[in-house]
This record gives sequence, structure tokens and C-alpha cells, in this order.
Amino acid sequence: MHRPARCIAPFLIAMLINLLASAEVHAAAEHAAASGGLAEQFGLSLNYVAMQVVSFAILSFVLYRWGIKPVLATMDERQHKIESGLKYAEEMKAKLEQANQQSEEILRKAATEAQGIVNDARKTAKELADRQTQDTAAQTAAMLAKAQQAIELERGKMISEVRGEIARLVTLTAGKVLTKELSPDEKSRYTQSATRELTGV
Repeated sequence: MHRPARCIAPFLIAMLINLLASAEVHAAAEHAAASGGLAEQFGLSLNYVAMQVVSFAILSFVLYRWGIKPVLATMDERQHKIESGLKYAEEMKAKLEQANQQSEEILRKAATEAQGIVNDARKTAKELADRQTQDTAAQTAAMLAKAQQAIELERGKMISEVRGEIARLVTLTAGKVLTKELSPDEKSRYTQSATRELTGV
């Protein structure tokens, strides 16, 4: 609000000075008309010219002091602000480029580290799988060996039972073939003989 009043005040002062100068010129012209002479014929008066020069000088000073000088100062200030803004924009552009380069470098390092982690994980997984495969193979071999052992034991047991049953049947058959009752001693001999024949001993 104070700025427009400050801008209008110099113009009002200049107008007041012009009015005063015009009044002085008018008075000088009347004086010259009353006195007569060559200046009167051309409408010139030394006082009038002097007042015009003084009036123009005052008006020029007022316009420069309160009109042109503030405008020039404002223009200089705006020019300075524009230059500062451009300089700041260039600095920000440089910083942005630097930040982009740093972020790209960080991303490259992160990608390299991630690849290394993936490779380590694959290697560890392969080693673990190989170890588990070896453990499984060992466990399977042990189970097969135990099963083979159990089968052999069961087979031996079954063969023994079959041989005993066959010997009993041979003894029973021999008794029926001979149509007589065998004594316990004879049964024992037949059984041992049949067992020897079956076992090959």
C-alpha cells in the first residue's frame, strides 16, 4: 500500500512545480509585454527560459529519483534473482546427475552382490543335495544289507524247518513201507540218515 503512494508523490510534486513555473512564465510574459522590445516580438523572456530550465531540471531529478531509479533497481534485483535461479538450477542439475551416477553405481554393486549370493546359494544347495544323496544311498545300502541278512536268516530257518519236516515224513513213510512199527532207536537212525542225505553231510 505504501509503494503506490510513494510513486504518486513525485509526480504530484513535479506537477506542482510545473504549475508554479507556468505562473512565473505568465507573469514574466506580462512583464515583457509591458516593457516591450525584441524579446517581446519573438515571445522570449530570459526569466521564462531560466524558469523552464529549472523546471525541467527539477522534473528530471524527481522522475529519476522516484520513477526511473526504483524501476532500474527493481529490474536489477529481478535480473539478479533470475541469474541466481539459473545458477541454482544448474547446480541442482549437476547434483541430480551426480546422484543418478551414484544410484547407478549402487545398483551395479547390489546386482553383483545379489549374483554372488545366488551363486553361493546354488553351490550350497548342490552340496547339500549331494550330501543328502550320499546319506540316502548309504542308508539304503545299509537297509538292503539288513534286509538281505534277514532274508538269509529266514531262508536258513525255513530250510531247517523243511528239512526236519521232510526227515519226519521220510521216517513216517519208511515205517509204512516196511509195514512195521519202528522203534524209537530206528526212527532216530532213519531221521539222521534222511537229514544227512538232504543236507549232503
